[in-house]
Amino acid sequence: ALLVTLKQLEQHSRKLALALTAEQELGELKSRFVSMASHEFRTPLTVVLTSVELIADYATTAQQSQRLKHVQRIRGAVTNLNNILEEFLSVGRIEEGKVLACPAPVSLNMLLPDTVADVQGLLKPGQTIVEEVSGPDTIWLDTSLLRKILVNLLSNALKYSGQNSVVRMRAVCADGQLILTVQDHGVGISAEDQEHLFERFFRARNVTTVPGTGLGLYIIGRYLELMNGTIALHSTLGVGTTVTITIPYENYSAD
Repeated sequence: ALLVTLKQLEQHSRKLALALTAEQELGELKSRFVSMASHEFRTPLTVVLTSVELIADYATTAQQSQRLKHVQRIRGAVTNLNNILEEFLSVGRIEEGKVLACPAPVSLNMLLPDTVADVQGLLKPGQTIVEEVSGPDTIWLDTSLLRKILVNLLSNALKYSGQNSVVRMRAVCADGQLILTVQDHGVGISAEDQEHLFERFFRARNVTTVPGTGLGLYIIGRYLELMNGTIALHSTLGVGTTVTITIPYENYSAD
């Protein structure tokens, strides 16, 4: 009886240790969330407040162009805030197991141009996105998750590339696999930092001055897990980054 009791106490001790570790990780996550949110929200909110004050000073019709410029800045700042909130909410839904993959017919010839249209507001002067699709027009995948993955990849490519740069997005279907590649010629990522890119809140050391939450690649990785997909990243500092995702798909006939 004593041995049984000791064994039960040992099991309870292990469970308590695991619960304590999980609680500590949750506390750290909450602290980093508050710190990240307060930092990332400050800049776009300042832009909104400043632009609103300047618009109030442009009272005459002749100053319409100045008003429109600041209205555009407000739109961009609000979009930035929405994106930050969406990333935080996505992490919460993923951790709670509320995100599921639901395959449906997807037309790549429509999805890719629509996705490019979604990120037009992020283009810097002279930046362009070149897209290429090869394979069947319609495949079966989760449209929502795939679109979010693409938007995130394109957003990163544009954010970390300079003016007059080209971002290439290529989709190839072969042997029941969708292979999507997004290539940029931006700042690149060091080999040391690449080892941590898919961790929550991690940001490469050479982009800490660029706004971002450090959640994008983590979310992409979790979405790909739900879709049984994989991701590969190749990058060189000062040269650029190429991200390749591979997702199995179904190809059903009209019947």
